[in-house]
Order: sequence, then C-alpha cells, then structure tokens
Amino acid sequence: MNLNVNFCGINFPNPTVLASGYLGVTGASLINCVNHGCGGVTGKTLFLEERSGHPNPTVLTFQGGIINAIGLCGEGVKNAGHEFEKYKEANPDNPLIGSVGGGNMEALVECAQIMDSYPVDLIELNFSCPNVHDEMGRPFACDPKMTFDATTAVRKVTKKPISVKLSPNVSNIGLIAKQAEAAGADAITAVNTMGPGMLIDIHMRRPVLANKVGGVGGYAITPIALRCVYDIYKAVQIPIIGTGGVITGENAIAMLMAGASLLGIGSAIAYYDMTAFEMITDKIRAFMKEEGFNDVSELVGLAHQ
Repeated sequence: MNLNVNFCGINFPNPTVLASGYLGVTGASLINCVNHGCGGVTGKTLFLEERSGHPNPTVLTFQGGIINAIGLCGEGVKNAGHEFEKYKEANPDNPLIGSVGGGNMEALVECAQIMDSYPVDLIELNFSCPNVHDEMGRPFACDPKMTFDATTAVRKVTKKPISVKLSPNVSNIGLIAKQAEAAGADAITAVNTMGPGMLIDIHMRRPVLANKVGGVGGYAITPIALRCVYDIYKAVQIPIIGTGGVITGENAIAMLMAGASLLGIGSAIAYYDMTAFEMITDKIRAFMKEEGFNDVSELVGLAHQ
C-alpha cells in the first residue's frame, strides 16, 4: 500500500502532519514528531514580534474534548530561522510547514515575507485563531473579502505554496475557501479550533482558564471538522489539510473520505501521546489492505460518491 502523498508538488511519506500548536515551537520538538512517525510538521503560528501568550492554565481536557487559550505565544518570526534550519538539517525528506499570523494586513504580509526566506516547504496563513479575538479584532477567516484580500497580499511576496487556515465559526466555509483559492492559495487547512468556549469550576465559582475563554478541539469538534472539509472539497479544486478532531484511525479515514489529502494531528497526542502518528498511519494501512485500496489517494473524497 502506498501512503505517500504529493501535496502541492511536495512529497509527504504518509498523510499525517503535526498540526500547528504547542509541539511546534522548537526544531527539537519538530524532529521528535518525525521520529515518532509523522509525515511532515507544522510550526507554531508566529507573529512579527515575540509574544508571551496567555498565563496558565492554558490547556485543559474535559469529557469529550480539549480547550486551550495558549494565546499564540512564540519567539517571533524574525527570531525563528535557526529552529527551522535545525529541523531541516535533521529531516530533509519530511516537509516543513511554517505558520504565520498577523493582527493586520501589513504585519501578516511582512511575516510571510520573512517566512519565505526560511527553509520551509509551504507557508500556512493562520486566519482563524479563536482565542485572541479581543486583542486582534475579527479574524480574516470570518469574512470572504478579508480572506481574499489577505491571501492576495501574501501571494505577491512568496512563490512558495500557501495554505489558508480557516475557521469553523462561519456560516459558509465553502464560500470563504473559494475566495482563498481565487486569490491564489494553493491549499486550504481546515479547521482551527471552535469557539471561544468556556469551562467553569463550580467550587471556585469562576472560569477555569486564566483567559476565561479558549478554542475547543478534540473529539468535541470531529463532526463539525468533517462537515467543513466536506463542504470545502465540494467548493474548490485545491487540496485540503484536514485537521480538527482527528483522534483515531477511524476519524482519520473519515477525514480523508470527506476530502482531505493530509491529516493535521494535534489533540490526538494529548490522548495517545507521541504514538498517535504511528497508530493512525497503521490503521489507515490496515483499512486499505482490508478494503482493497492500493494508494491512499483512492480514499480522498470517497464520501462524495
């Protein structure tokens, strides 16, 4: 069975990709993910300057899901090149996705321009973080025109493939994906966490997260993420990184059938530790053998028959 994926002209040894998040901060942590079986990695979203993020507690599990308000902490894109170089020196054959964000159009474009100078294979534009809304205003991913304008602006400063990361908190995600495609996006990443949501400690009589609210992920958003990818697949011709609620091998196969070509893995690590990548890949391989599939691409979009 062939699990290799050609995504935007980039070869991934298997369809699992570390999603942007807390494990993508250093070159060493990215290398560790590859050593545990992922096909490629995505760095944590970087902004122009260093960000401290939100105070602890920032990540909590609850029955059925995970909520986080990390706050997009990071050293800033200007200071991150050495981490990407460290990763690429150790893993030239496992693609590296650099994720960038910005509180306004000018900052986003400058971030993407700097990321373009680093040894990344693809640039992901994070238009959709749900737990810094008060700080940065309405995310680009909530408006078709904003998505089009921001993608157009970034397209002018890089020749590398770009993937636009969209939010599930919209009424017509297919329409927004079409605007990203029309503006020159090479791929779509779908979806970010939902929310913001809240947990309350009934004994302390206050919200549990220091930030009070955070993005909701894990099993809680599996059906929503599948529906979003399904709608995007119908709307665009460019490939999709399906992420959000990909926790088990069965979830992963369903995401491929909804239309994803690659699988963003994040919350699964909280449930199964670093064995999540190999567990999911092994389940896909076993399913393909049982059902008579020879290439993982044969699974992509099957739910649309």
